[in-house]
Amino acid sequence: MSTDNVLFPFSAPERLCAINLTELNHPILQESFAIIDSEMGPHNFTEEEYPIVRRVIHATADFEFAELLRFSPGAIASGIAGLRRGLPIITDTTMVKQGIVSMVNKTYGNTLIAAVEGVLSAEPGKTRTETGILKCLQKYSNGIYVIGNAPTALLALCRQCNPINFNPTLVIGVPVGYVNVIESKQALAATAVPQIRVEGRKGGSPVAAAILNALLVLAADN
Repeated sequence: MSTDNVLFPFSAPERLCAINLTELNHPILQESFAIIDSEMGPHNFTEEEYPIVRRVIHATADFEFAELLRFSPGAIASGIAGLRRGLPIITDTTMVKQGIVSMVNKTYGNTLIAAVEGVLSAEPGKTRTETGILKCLQKYSNGIYVIGNAPTALLALCRQCNPINFNPTLVIGVPVGYVNVIESKQALAATAVPQIRVEGRKGGSPVAAAILNALLVLAADN
């Protein structure tokens, strides 16, 4: 069953009344969070930032992400507002999409699009994922973009960022690897778009999915 256009009996705001918060965090997950809390100790994250950091640590078992995550001013609020409004969520790859589909279906039922699935082949000089992202930008200029694998997609996205042509509600930029990864994150940091990113070479699908899932829980819980 395709998750690109999942139909629900309620609009996104109305679905808030139908969300069962106890279904969003499994008891084993809560137990893991308690362990992370005890090992994390005192920190300077806000009440909105910490649940995101904690879920990333849970997904990776890597506390270094507490030092690598960056939140631009207003990024979390913008993301939450966009999710509640039912804005589309565009991921770079199918893997990231599959990591968030369950939580999306339990909460606001946003349309989910994996950019790589929208194109059969790459344009000359581009990767297939980059080609897919550029195609999505033409249709979903204010969407929520989640990049967990492809630095070429993040670079392409950043090149298009301006208030006239492309003004995303939120960009999650956490590609992983060695080629163009740091450069793509630096390009995102240089833009004014609301963003959550991971500095350095670390990141990946589990990190991207964890950030978006944490935002969905925050949106439903606030």
